Amino acid sequence: MITLFAFAGAIALLVVFHEFGHYYMARRCGVRVLRFSLGFGRVLYRRRSAETEWVLSASPLGGYVKMLDEREGVVAEADLPYAFNRQPVVKRMLIVLAGPLANFLLAILLYCALFVYGVPGLKPVLAEAPSGTAAFNAQLLAGETIISINEIAIPSWQELRWTLLEQVLQKGEIRIIAQTAEGSQVFHTLNISGLEAKDLDGDFLDKLGLHPYRPLIRPIIGKIAPNSVAQQAGLQEGDVVLQIDELAVQHWMQMVEVVRAHPEQVLHLSLKRGGNIISIAVKPQAVVEAGKTVGKIGAAPLVDHAAWQAMQTVVKYAPLAALSHALQKTWETSLISLKMLGKMVLGEISLKNLSGPITIADYAGQSAEIGAEAYFGFLALISISLGVLNLLPIPLLDGGHLLYYVVEMLKGSPVSELAWEIGQKIGIMLLGMLMVFSIYNDINRLISG
Repeated sequence: MITLFAFAGAIALLVVFHEFGHYYMARRCGVRVLRFSLGFGRVLYRRRSAETEWVLSASPLGGYVKMLDEREGVVAEADLPYAFNRQPVVKRMLIVLAGPLANFLLAILLYCALFVYGVPGLKPVLAEAPSGTAAFNAQLLAGETIISINEIAIPSWQELRWTLLEQVLQKGEIRIIAQTAEGSQVFHTLNISGLEAKDLDGDFLDKLGLHPYRPLIRPIIGKIAPNSVAQQAGLQEGDVVLQIDELAVQHWMQMVEVVRAHPEQVLHLSLKRGGNIISIAVKPQAVVEAGKTVGKIGAAPLVDHAAWQAMQTVVKYAPLAALSHALQKTWETSLISLKMLGKMVLGEISLKNLSGPITIADYAGQSAEIGAEAYFGFLALISISLGVLNLLPIPLLDGGHLLYYVVEMLKGSPVSELAWEIGQKIGIMLLGMLMVFSIYNDINRLISG
């Protein structure tokens, strides 16, 4: 239900903002708006003002603004000055452009509010880089805090990932300024030539050897799930795991890896309980995760919350600075979206990166469960994506209409009806293919986990 309501709320907000941009600019340009609809299909609710009918329709994935237009019906002689098709081409371009601009404005407002309130995140502190990776070769050391990348300040791990993605797409040199645990500044040059296009389909930071530092979690049992394997075997909170079979356990993840690798197989644990050393046998329960069978015993570690809290940060700015960062964030996100789309068209990045309504709904639900900050950040990102998508020069989209109007300005007369019809058919085909690919990816993600 959280996913359903979060998705419905996101779609409603994005569509209303987009269509209101068209509506507002149309009214400013003297065009009569006949209907403002949230959704398509059968009308569920309607209310009429002086000139406009406000409608809520059954299919929620979209909306539209219907303007007075001779191409869609007979227009009375007295109403011709208010018809969309009778407006100068510049006014028509402004009306069409206002929808995507409204989406960018929404993103700016959301980012600005987030930056003023404060965005929680993880400090950009590095873990040890695996041998042979780009981070290892650049001598980036565990415990170093990234200060800047190519002179762009890095306040959190999220910004580190986003900034590096932008730099990777530009294929430039990566210059990093970091601060050691002792407080001195060091300089590194990260070589990204080893990255391939396919690496951008997944976690490219892992390929570079960049991982966030995580405080060591000792192998101490902090919580046991009721009726779990751990409880039935006699494990207790506070037990310190010293050894599993012949393996000496130094940290919690070692224990997790062994348990997951041995479903329905007996493991012998050597524990320290109080001042005594005891041995307990456990048989991890087999659980299927992402199509793979793993073992679980239903035990959680004792976490040093103070150490984890020290790794958290809140990125916030004064109102004017927040607005500046919101503008910059919206601009950078738009450019990255365009670059990613361009690389997909050129075949440099897999079409697997396309997401459809199922994935968007899933992310809406996940972000809503995390909290308001994550949900607003999700809304801003999707709003930018919607704005960028609508500006693509594809017939049926706002960008396609803008393309027609540019041609009209160049040739001095409107595009012919035949060219318009052919363009509409091409647009339907392209958008249909886009929808098929995105829904296929959604279903594939659900199946593969």
